[in-house]
Amino acid sequence: MQSTDRPETRLATRLAFLIAGFGLACWAPLVPFAKARLEVDDGVLGILLLCLGLGSVAAMLATGMLSARYGSKPIIIASGLGLALTLPILTIASTPFTLGVTLALFGAALGSLDVAMNIHAVEVEKGADRPLMSGVHALFSIGGFIGSLLVTLLLSVHAGPLVATLLSSALMLVALVVAWPRLLRTVPSEDAPFFAIPRSFVLLLAVLAAITFLVEGAILDWSALLLTTQGQVEASHGGLGYMLFAIAMTVGRLAGDTIMAKFGDRAIMLWGGLVAVAGFFVLLLSPIAILAMSGFLLIGLGASNIVPVLFRKGGTQTVMPAGLAVAAITMCGYAGVLIGPASVGFVANHIGLPGSFWMLAILLCAAPLCAGIVTRTQSREETNAHRSYRPMDM
Repeated sequence: MQSTDRPETRLATRLAFLIAGFGLACWAPLVPFAKARLEVDDGVLGILLLCLGLGSVAAMLATGMLSARYGSKPIIIASGLGLALTLPILTIASTPFTLGVTLALFGAALGSLDVAMNIHAVEVEKGADRPLMSGVHALFSIGGFIGSLLVTLLLSVHAGPLVATLLSSALMLVALVVAWPRLLRTVPSEDAPFFAIPRSFVLLLAVLAAITFLVEGAILDWSALLLTTQGQVEASHGGLGYMLFAIAMTVGRLAGDTIMAKFGDRAIMLWGGLVAVAGFFVLLLSPIAILAMSGFLLIGLGASNIVPVLFRKGGTQTVMPAGLAVAAITMCGYAGVLIGPASVGFVANHIGLPGSFWMLAILLCAAPLCAGIVTRTQSREETNAHRSYRPMDM
């Protein structure tokens, strides 16, 4: 039996993350076109966009169950195909109902791929003598940048939404074909449970993931308004905050594996969390714009590698099957993204938007406070007893 960590398995894992980020980002520039085509108001559009999130969350639960029995390879292939095939349909759906159904299917493919690729990454990393999780998560961000840039460029030269998505889908299919034979094939486990209730340690990982994703979603949706209402920048420059945050997070994840190999997961959780919390202080207390902007850099750098640590620990814990644990962590992360913007708005109505961001800083303190618990060493007996399925040679 060969190691799970081989050049071809690392390539396949990176391509899966690249496809997921690329596919999601291809949809974002198409939202205004869908709104104009269907002639719906913002309320209806919001309900339609919610279908994507609901489809994702529903599929994540099923993916965890199926991965526990059959492994991640068939799910990565099926969900990657689903993502590529449904993307062009989003540009031709002619009624709110058909667009809602297609968005739910698109979200289901994305959610399934998200869970399966993280399970695959955990298995590949188990065979390595160094961390790999941060680097593959960086590929999701890079894929998102490439996808949004490509579709935006095609739309700007009047290629049309359908042509832009057909080309994007073709690129995803090419990447999937390259990854297909290189993905890990696993021995089916007939006795693996289809469902397991998350226990204390996995629940902690899931809650921390929800907080981290909530912070990311809140910065995406509210950072521009925070900067403009505080008079830090003009409305035309409001997006600079999130841009700096996204760049810092991508850079942090590209360097994350090297940092983890040198300092360990506990240092990443502790010092990364403290740097991110310090970023909120800089952002909210700085009297001038350039200092406030540096706060976004600190938040992005500090938070960048917290989620990879959580997925690694979810994949190596022993209290429940790894696939179900990773699915639970992913579901809670998505829940944080879905409820984050709304919860920030609700709190802002009572204590103001800066107050909402102070609440985010307080929540994020959970990461450094729980660093010791999350990264505790498991005993050799527990580790040997845990293996829902075993990777085998292709």
